[in-house]
Amino acid sequence: MSLRVMEVSRTVAGGYCGKLLRDAGAEVIRAEQDEPRSPFLRFLHEGKTSGWSAEVDVLVEDVGLDLNTVDPDVAVVSVSPFGRSGPWASRPANEFTLQAWCGSTGSRGLREPVCSGGRLGEYAAGAYAAIAALTATPSARVDISMLETMLLTQNTFGYLFPQLGAEGPARSVELPSVEPAKDGYVGFCTVTAQQFQNFLLMIERPDWIDDAELATAAGRRRRRTEFLQAVHAWTTTRTVAEILELAEALRIPAAPVTTPASVLEVEHFRERGVFVPSHDGLPWPRVPYSPAGQAGFVDVRGIRVVDMTAFWAGPSATNLLAALGADVVKVESPSRPDPMRFTTARPGAESWWEYGPIFHGANTGKRGLALDLPAGRDLLRRLIEVSDVLVENFTPRVLEQLDLTPDRLLAWNPDLIVVRMPAFGLDGPWRDKPGFAQTMEQVSGLAWITGEADLPPMTPKAGDPIAGLHAAFATLVALNGPRGVVVEAPMIEAILNVAAEAVIDTAATGVTRSRTGNHDPAALLQGVFPCAGPDQWLALSVQTEEQLVRLTQLLGGDLAGHDRDATVQLLLDHGIPAAPVLAPAEAARNPQLEHRRFLERLTHPIAGTLDLPGLPYPRSQPWLSRPAPTLGQHNAEILTDLLGVSDLELADLRARDVIGESPRR
Repeated sequence: MSLRVMEVSRTVAGGYCGKLLRDAGAEVIRAEQDEPRSPFLRFLHEGKTSGWSAEVDVLVEDVGLDLNTVDPDVAVVSVSPFGRSGPWASRPANEFTLQAWCGSTGSRGLREPVCSGGRLGEYAAGAYAAIAALTATPSARVDISMLETMLLTQNTFGYLFPQLGAEGPARSVELPSVEPAKDGYVGFCTVTAQQFQNFLLMIERPDWIDDAELATAAGRRRRRTEFLQAVHAWTTTRTVAEILELAEALRIPAAPVTTPASVLEVEHFRERGVFVPSHDGLPWPRVPYSPAGQAGFVDVRGIRVVDMTAFWAGPSATNLLAALGADVVKVESPSRPDPMRFTTARPGAESWWEYGPIFHGANTGKRGLALDLPAGRDLLRRLIEVSDVLVENFTPRVLEQLDLTPDRLLAWNPDLIVVRMPAFGLDGPWRDKPGFAQTMEQVSGLAWITGEADLPPMTPKAGDPIAGLHAAFATLVALNGPRGVVVEAPMIEAILNVAAEAVIDTAATGVTRSRTGNHDPAALLQGVFPCAGPDQWLALSVQTEEQLVRLTQLLGGDLAGHDRDATVQLLLDHGIPAAPVLAPAEAARNPQLEHRRFLERLTHPIAGTLDLPGLPYPRSQPWLSRPAPTLGQHNAEILTDLLGVSDLELADLRARDVIGESPRR
């Protein structure tokens, strides 16, 4: 039976939650608000019926309903800026000030901190709300905090760096990132050392390959001018198409930086039919995963997931499933571990690969198995035979090269759900093109609307966990349907959905949205303002005339020289949305998060005691069952207890390097 949902929403968060559930087959009834039905709102609410019904399974709300009036047998999913409970529950806030609170704004910018474009926090909160709706129990009261959502999706676990013995990420712009070409902008992303070395070869600077300083992000920041002069001397003499052809040959993640208008002309998107016409002819991004199953209550406890993902997007999807109770087995290779282990906070430590902040944040709750392929192929087959779901995020050619195609996997286990998260999908011209979050943001139009008007576009740096949320949602939907299916959940299509507002508005008005820095045309006054002390900034968003009058009375319109935190508190006390612009490393410590137990303390066998994030809504028991696994930590446990391997066979596997507990060169 399909889920029946009542939606009472004013924000993108509630609306997008309802959209995800409706697209998955739920019946969604929406209480109409007093609002104009813009083209974008039609996209959010297409297929929902108007009215009110108490005969529903789930109530989704973001307006602060009195929950005492709701049937106690109905599951309720609420979304609010800080959560409905805790000392900050009634504080005024919006997307802009929450970006400052969560460390996103403080991670980006050259002259001043800069917010990301779009309403990514609201979209992410909507996706978490949809996942909560599918996994709720009758009578549940789910209290989602947008701040906690944004700490999970717009802060690259900066608050784990100090815990692991390193300084947190500095405010910066990635190098290389969005760079000028002869006929536009081209976007790069060099996550791995090999990709950066290939980039240096491409720009004809092989002399820099052995430059240890330039090999690090911090070193490139120190030599920013020198580095960019060399990059631009090469890129500005070539067209975007010429650069992309060379980048593809060298397996460097790269993409054209599109506007909300030109994104519609990308050949790959046109060939795959990614945008579909609405009733009034405007382009809408389609549902970001292949349909399988339908929206319904799902309990993942006891479900076993084979996690063959790496980096951040895929691991964040399986991390969420682990928090919800699934038995997730992370499969790595001693020869090629998850590269996020190599973004280590302690490169000089003995087991340096066990100090990666993003790895720790995105892999809690999992068991770890490290076996090499093809030598360990039979062990992988036996694991798949006793599992329910397999999730992978390689380019499609990788499984083909390993002879692990979906046909092969389903022959081993006809009831398996295979969730595939390629960057650009399973077909089309970019099928085998590598891509990361930055690539998705560059080609989706999100980067185009992020940054200052007179500077190149910047990346929001939220694409990985947002893609992971959509893949996790698609997995839950598939679990409520027939088994033995392949679910395609490309990263790019998740990002195109959360970038939809600018694309739809541009198509409707003919005016291409662009970068406005921290300004919002809908606000009377919005921006970041310097306060007393070095690099101390206050984010302020004045939405009404009444707030503007109060601001003038309180401060006379001048923030310079004021103490940041005292001024923020003064403004909040008078109902004006304000926030300190926090660095990513300092954003996860405040009384509200402590009250809601957002961070949970676990002890890692090598990294020690860590405070790690759960999900963005509290419950009576912890979300996290265990810290991220060390490499191959559970080899013996999984192989002997689950697959029946004897101690003698285990020793032989280790002696033949089929399994291992440390990286092999």
